[in-house]
Amino acid sequence: MGMTEIVFIFLIYLLLFGAKGIPSFARTMGKAVREFRSATDQIQREILSTSDDIRKDINEVRNSVDPMNSVPKKPTSAPKPDQPQDEASKAT
Repeated sequence: MGMTEIVFIFLIYLLLFGAKGIPSFARTMGKAVREFRSATDQIQREILSTSDDIRKDINEVRNSVDPMNSVPKKPTSAPKPDQPQDEASKAT
């Protein structure tokens, strides 16, 4: 709503209910605006939390498909062929 529409509505309300109705009209409008803002904030929080969940799921799938993006695994400790063996392993 533009400013002209608000002024027009205010003037009609003033004509219908008089000057005594202005405080109750302002109170009602304040409550309506507050509820509207609260509802839009709640919807925005819900959308953001849902997008975070989707982003986490996408990263999990990406890591499972592309091993280069995933966390590197620790190498297994196998003896290297160029290292000398200890005395116990030579006897067997």
